[in-house]
Amino acid sequence: MTRLFAIALIALFSLNASAQQADLRKKITVSGTAEMEVTPDIIYLNISLKEYLKDGNSKKKVDITTLETQLYNAVQKAGIAKENLMINNLSSWNYQTTKKKEPDFLASKQYRLKVTDLNKFNLILESIDAKGIASTNIESYDYSKIESLKKELKIKALLAAKEKATYMVEALGDKLGNVLDIQDHGDNVIQPVMYRNYAMKSMAMSDGAESAPEIDFKKIKLSFTVNTVFEIK
Repeated sequence: MTRLFAIALIALFSLNASAQQADLRKKITVSGTAEMEVTPDIIYLNISLKEYLKDGNSKKKVDITTLETQLYNAVQKAGIAKENLMINNLSSWNYQTTKKKEPDFLASKQYRLKVTDLNKFNLILESIDAKGIASTNIESYDYSKIESLKKELKIKALLAAKEKATYMVEALGDKLGNVLDIQDHGDNVIQPVMYRNYAMKSMAMSDGAESAPEIDFKKIKLSFTVNTVFEIK
């Protein structure tokens, strides 16, 4: 029993000694960064349609179904796949019931449209009754090849770190050894700020404006940083 205890004690001391053994290798810790800006090639837009009264006459109004049909036809004419147009929200959970109880009720619907060309969006809006457009705005942007771009930039960031470590070490007459550790700081994708919306489009067109307002377009910025530890030979 005493012998077993002694063996266990020796093993414990050996483990502690190994754990406390310092890493005497010479090392250098550096970071590398790679950035790029890309123009979004996927745009998600919100379109809000609303019924309106004709010439202020409460008995005659442009039905939401009419406006919706105009929108669907315009999307198809623009060559956009029908699955790229989705209903986002309804102003009434039961339109028919509300319509019977409140004849003057003006229904509205919100749609989400995915486009790759804003010029097509302008054409779509011009094909819809301007008075039936309550508002439109850009919801978000995206880039179709963003995942492959992330990989490319992370590799560039890693190579930038190696280049930095190399010239710093060689400046002291040493040589850069193998990489000992790599820490990825994660994805840093900066979406552009959403600028102007089309809330006033219906008013502008009713006043005789010939074209839709321009949209300020910003790029998506991707920035990646990696921390690395290299051995110094």
